[in-house]
Amino acid sequence: MAHRLLARRLVSATLWECPLRSRSSAHLLALNSLCWRGTKPPFHHRASITTTRAFCAGHDSGVSFNIQDQADFTDRVINSTKPILVDFYASWCRPCGIIGPRLEKMVVKQEGKVLMAKVDIDDHTDLASEYQVTMVPTVIAIKEGNIVSKFEGVKSEEELEVFIKKLI
Repeated sequence: MAHRLLARRLVSATLWECPLRSRSSAHLLALNSLCWRGTKPPFHHRASITTTRAFCAGHDSGVSFNIQDQADFTDRVINSTKPILVDFYASWCRPCGIIGPRLEKMVVKQEGKVLMAKVDIDDHTDLASEYQVTMVPTVIAIKEGNIVSKFEGVKSEEELEVFIKKLI
């Protein structure tokens, strides 16, 4: 577990500048080498272009960002002058993989009127506990540091649009 967390942090730190846009096989091999050593465990996932782009997607969009720690959350979410949608997710959660991109797409349509923060509950259990996240995905709308609304589970694009419009 500790090795996996260390590898995840190392990969996200190295990919902050998104060097994998080049589709270089050397980068993919480096990413794969972080996943295992020696014989493959049964849960091994090989890195792909799709996987590597997912690491960089939030950084390039300009409307979404990953929360790094409690201080980062306070600075970028609570103290934000813009409304923020906080997506509490887990990497192992299949519905999170559906709602995350859908939500980000809807936030991009708002052209900067609202931002999106992503909080991995496995890395930030303190934040999940503080905001009473009992299931994933959970999305909390925060405006001027206060919780405005919240939903759990997967929503359609139409439902997300209504949810966002209420926030703006």
